Amino acid sequence: MEFQKLGVEILSMSIDSVFVHKMWNDNELSKMVQGGVLFPMLSDAGGRVGKVFGVFDEDAGVETRGRFIIDPDGVVQGYEVLTPAVGRNVEESLRQIQALQLVRNSKGTEATPSGWKPGKTTLKPGPDLVGKVWEVWKTEMAFD
Repeated sequence: MEFQKLGVEILSMSIDSVFVHKMWNDNELSKMVQGGVLFPMLSDAGGRVGKVFGVFDEDAGVETRGRFIIDPDGVVQGYEVLTPAVGRNVEESLRQIQALQLVRNSKGTEATPSGWKPGKTTLKPGPDLVGKVWEVWKTEMAFD
């Protein structure tokens, strides 16, 4: 799994019980993904965790679908919250994690421009970059 190669731990959580998760895995997910769910599925009964992350709708008693990227220090570095009718993009999640890891490992000496992918040019933050980001974007990103 690509996430494991990046040293990332994935957890799934919903307000559903672990029994509902098992039924969903056995009767739905296992038919879409060989072997079924590949990561722990946690139950957030009552929406306590969802409230902290702002995705629990108390009036409706449901959680909105969200993805949160939390760094090794426990700091949320990125998140995406979508309406239930819109699916998520695993490739974009991987790209964002790769970008966040690159920036973290560089200790702020590199940044990733819009649409950056591994192996592409990064930006070197500083006064010399001001007004010139478009040059890197134009030559490296525009036609990927």
